[in-house]
Amino acid sequence: IDYGCGYGALFNYLNNNHKGFDYIGFDWSEAMLKEAKRAHPETPGCSFTSIAPTQAADYTIASGIFNVKLDDTHENWQHHILSTIDQINEISKKGFSFNILTSYSDVEKQSPKLFYANPCELFDYCKKNFTKNVALLHDYGLYEFTIIVRKE
Repeated sequence: IDYGCGYGALFNYLNNNHKGFDYIGFDWSEAMLKEAKRAHPETPGCSFTSIAPTQAADYTIASGIFNVKLDDTHENWQHHILSTIDQINEISKKGFSFNILTSYSDVEKQSPKLFYANPCELFDYCKKNFTKNVALLHDYGLYEFTIIVRKE
């Protein structure tokens, strides 16, 4: 499951590098889904939806969906993130990953419309609520981090 699939770029990557998988792209943006469906018409094993998946898949990836909070409060957005991660955990059999802007970003470059999460807090949340097999990647040169949760 590509949670926040946009126009389906992850499907293109997977299709070029792996075989024998089914892909479900989920996004809230009808404009993005329209583009995804246009780019992948009637592709076997590939579907796009605006309805949050409830059926389980082996893996779920969520990239960039937590960054833009607009005018929402820090507390509300933090709650949104945790409840979404809980939902992603429920639909992921083997594991999931997500990335998010880091609170270690340079303060003078931060935007009030974006959300900067504390990587240690989300790492701790995942370790305590999902599995002991959690990785935190924060060393790849962007102002973000990635959490990988492995259930096996």
